[in-house]
Amino acid sequence: MPTMPRRPPHRLFRWNGVRIGRQAEAVRAAGPATPQAPGAREAGRANAVLALLAAAALAACGREPPPAWSGYAEGDPVYVAAPVAGQLLDLQVQRGDTVAAGAPLFSIDVTPMRAARAEADARLAAARAEQADAAKGRRPDEIAMSRAQLAQARAQSALAETDLARQQQLIGQGFISAARLDDARAAAAQARQRVRELESSLRVAELPARSDQQAAARANAEAASAALEQQLWREAQTRQRAPTAGLVDDTFYRVGEYVNAGQPVVALLPPSQRKARFYVPEPELASLRQGQAVLLSCDGCGAPIAARISYISPQPEYTPPVIYSNSQRARLVFLVEARPDPAQATRLHPGQPLEVRPSAGAAPATAGAAASTASAASGGRP
Repeated sequence: MPTMPRRPPHRLFRWNGVRIGRQAEAVRAAGPATPQAPGAREAGRANAVLALLAAAALAACGREPPPAWSGYAEGDPVYVAAPVAGQLLDLQVQRGDTVAAGAPLFSIDVTPMRAARAEADARLAAARAEQADAAKGRRPDEIAMSRAQLAQARAQSALAETDLARQQQLIGQGFISAARLDDARAAAAQARQRVRELESSLRVAELPARSDQQAAARANAEAASAALEQQLWREAQTRQRAPTAGLVDDTFYRVGEYVNAGQPVVALLPPSQRKARFYVPEPELASLRQGQAVLLSCDGCGAPIAARISYISPQPEYTPPVIYSNSQRARLVFLVEARPDPAQATRLHPGQPLEVRPSAGAAPATAGAAASTASAASGGRP
């Protein structure tokens, strides 16, 4: 029975690299140098195959797991503050509570705001009254008085005209002097001018204020209305509600304490603000990109948590002093952040140590570099 030429054993397992090739060489070196019987040759071939299979199993068991990057969970709280100052009247949540969006959180004493609102109401009423007054003429009694004065002036003017006519007749007869006629003429002219003056005054009394005065009155009314709206807004801001659903991470004041304007009273941690921060060595950074999928693992988390890279630091830094890994050493690393889906983010707790691995199909670039190094160490053998 003709025997088939035996292929080098190390070519049967190309993927095992250097370790399998060396095992095959050892097996061939241990073979007999002298011709053997067919049965002995078959037994040797079987032993060689068993040795290669054992070497392959050892190589598979000895392969390193996918590289993991050390990191931790972190949260970016949403700080809820009141834009007005006052005494904390009511705190309706405690640390650890879970609240829905729009849920009441706390309230500030509204008493000073109510007094300020009453003042704004009064100022608005005064401004609107001035605006209405500017659109009207004088009061009816004032107009009636002006009309009476006009009638009196007209009567005096008529009397002065009659006296002037009489004086003109008498001067022709030589009974009066020219000076007396001049006085009569002056009195008649004065009476006519008085009539014109009172007629103009009556027209002015019946007219509204000038257009500029009306515009000023309207502007004052609008300013008073805006001041009232602002005061109503300030009063509403004394009662704060949750801007988003989340966990009450902390409270900073107790009931009865004075809260300055803009000082946070409650810190909320929404699921969308939980993230993983981990550090990637510089050689592995090229394999990562924005939006790449990664897997987060932690003690007691169960199945890995899927996340996507949301930030890659443009500047390197040294390994943090607290890194949650004994295998990490002081070296240059880059900070990377990944955010999980909000539905899964509640499984992360700020400060919790994490292990981050690339998702399937996204192995870091150093894996290819390691394979090239192993091939070179084997002398270029496939």
